[in-house]
Amino acid sequence: MITMFQSKPRTLFSPILSLFFLFFFLLITFASKIKHHDNQLHNHDESLTYLWPLPSQFTSGNHSLSVDPSLTVSVIGNGGVADFPTLNLAFDRYKEIIFKHTGYGFGKGLVRKLRERIGVGVGVVSSYNIVTLNIIVHSNIEELKLGVDESYTLKISTANESSVAGDATIEANTVFGALRGLETFSQLCSFDYTTKTVKINNAPWSIQDKPRFAYRGLMLDTSRHYLPINVIKQVIESMSYAKLNVLHWHIIDEQSFPLEIPTYPNLWKGSYTKWERYTVEDAYEIVNFAKLRGINVMAEIDVPGHAESWGAGYPDLWPSPSCREPLDVSKNYTFDVISGILSDMRKIFPFELFHLGGDEVNTDCWRNTPHVKEWLQKHNMTTKDAYEYFVLKAQEIALSKNWSPVNWEETFNTFPSKLHPETIVHNWLGPGVCPKAVAKGFRCIFSNQGVWYLDHLDVPWDEVYTAEPLEGIQKDEEKKLVLGGEVCMWGETADASDVQQTIWPRAAAAAERLWSPIDSTSARNVTLTALPRLQHFRCLLNGRGVPAAPVTNYYGRRAPDGPGSCYDQ
Repeated sequence: MITMFQSKPRTLFSPILSLFFLFFFLLITFASKIKHHDNQLHNHDESLTYLWPLPSQFTSGNHSLSVDPSLTVSVIGNGGVADFPTLNLAFDRYKEIIFKHTGYGFGKGLVRKLRERIGVGVGVVSSYNIVTLNIIVHSNIEELKLGVDESYTLKISTANESSVAGDATIEANTVFGALRGLETFSQLCSFDYTTKTVKINNAPWSIQDKPRFAYRGLMLDTSRHYLPINVIKQVIESMSYAKLNVLHWHIIDEQSFPLEIPTYPNLWKGSYTKWERYTVEDAYEIVNFAKLRGINVMAEIDVPGHAESWGAGYPDLWPSPSCREPLDVSKNYTFDVISGILSDMRKIFPFELFHLGGDEVNTDCWRNTPHVKEWLQKHNMTTKDAYEYFVLKAQEIALSKNWSPVNWEETFNTFPSKLHPETIVHNWLGPGVCPKAVAKGFRCIFSNQGVWYLDHLDVPWDEVYTAEPLEGIQKDEEKKLVLGGEVCMWGETADASDVQQTIWPRAAAAAERLWSPIDSTSARNVTLTALPRLQHFRCLLNGRGVPAAPVTNYYGRRAPDGPGSCYDQ
């Protein structure tokens, strides 16, 4: 009995002691996690400037200013107070972004009554430092073209002894420079969850900013997968946040022809279905939507290859039923159709550049199609000669409609001396093409597929960030011929469900390379100088409704590996 009596306490004590140690261990572990999390929150590097892309020149201070949720705008033009519809619409958009946590859009009185009812946030701020945003624009012209002046200055001053009011002023030569300044102003504004007010920290600010390159593009492919109008608009909106300024719209390819062409109305029979199409009105809407955000739209038809879908509506464009691309080089009718397409598209797309493709042309079936073979013999041409003939004839058509032709680099690689001097060579196959093109006097756009093809999901953010469009170019006069660069969102594996996650945040890495001075983007350790800022920008995109994927995932567009802060992924 004694033995039994002694054994019971030992049996009871053992699990209690085990539970106690387990609880203690869990408590210590939990506390360490909290401490680690707290350390993460305090590892926000205050030496970095959390603006993306980084401005050309700037200074800042150590004061905080409150911004009135009833912020107004005062726009001054050449002749005094001016009405710029583009700026007024942009101010309304940004105001909604900046004050989304303050009940903007629901009525100031309603929000105040709600706060009074729940007993929070009432009377925290009796007066605000920034009540008006002043915008000064020196030109009344709102024409958007390549090389338009996008420079601006942004000055935010602190209050003085006689007044609590500060001052915020954007000054630009054009409306489009003012748009870039508005984006920067919006990124300086942050919501304080304690006081429930919008603040500008580190004031006073003095920013002088301008882009490094005139052409800062994103290519969107709507042939491999149809993208609804609202998705294209979402992409354009997000481009403006990163100060990208050209949407290269790869509308048509061999898989589908979704665009309405009134002169040849059967062409869009090449669409996947009758529900996956763009009307003329749709295209107008996209172009106008982009212009309001300072973004040009460059359209592309890719000829003579990548055009099988054309024959669904007009089979005579195919050399034969078994040879559906390249388009039939032997028929004048082919070039009549191209001319009709470009005439209709010129009414929609005012941008001075037009992309004619010209890549990946396999001419074997020209050689094997009897009537084309006969035409080649009659004109004493090889299939290579016929490829050159087709490209140059398409260029002539584009030039006759006051467009500068853009062609993929194969055209330059194959017959550089024959291309029209106005040709813009679009690099994609690899490095080293732009140096060769500019050495021969051509302009060039950089899109090296090894770093700037967004469908290559295994290219990490830092390789996108460190790619340099001017690599290998030494002469200043040749550097000027590089218009800029473009990240390409090919659509084979991207549709409306994942296109934004594939574009962002890696496109933003290229955007800073194209906007900011090279000295700002060429630090040896970009993990320290750029990564925290890019993570911050990715979170900003998420906060604005853009489903940007984590920055540090090995594969682009992949979901987070586990729980954690947006600012640490």
